[in-house]
Amino acid sequence: MNLFIVIRARGDAWQPALPLEGQADWNGHASFMNALEKDGFIILGGPLDGTPEVLLVVRASTPDEIVARLQDDPWTGLDLLRITRITPWTLRLGSLP
Repeated sequence: MNLFIVIRARGDAWQPALPLEGQADWNGHASFMNALEKDGFIILGGPLDGTPEVLLVVRASTPDEIVARLQDDPWTGLDLLRITRITPWTLRLGSLP
């Protein structure tokens, strides 16, 4: 397995007046992401403060695997989040579980 950095950005359906937890199907999205973390696919993740983006550190075989797995996120189908970048990442400092 390889490490990747994934950047997702808010899609057209994002409601800027609502908090993260107030977006459509928050519970479905949160459950989906928690399951990916429990499975070891997502190592770290969270919004990049002051931007419309989210950063994920992912353990996967290929970028195509990442796209396929995130396709099932309810927020992908609702156009609340879109993948904008997938980049292989080499950890050089510190450690991950």
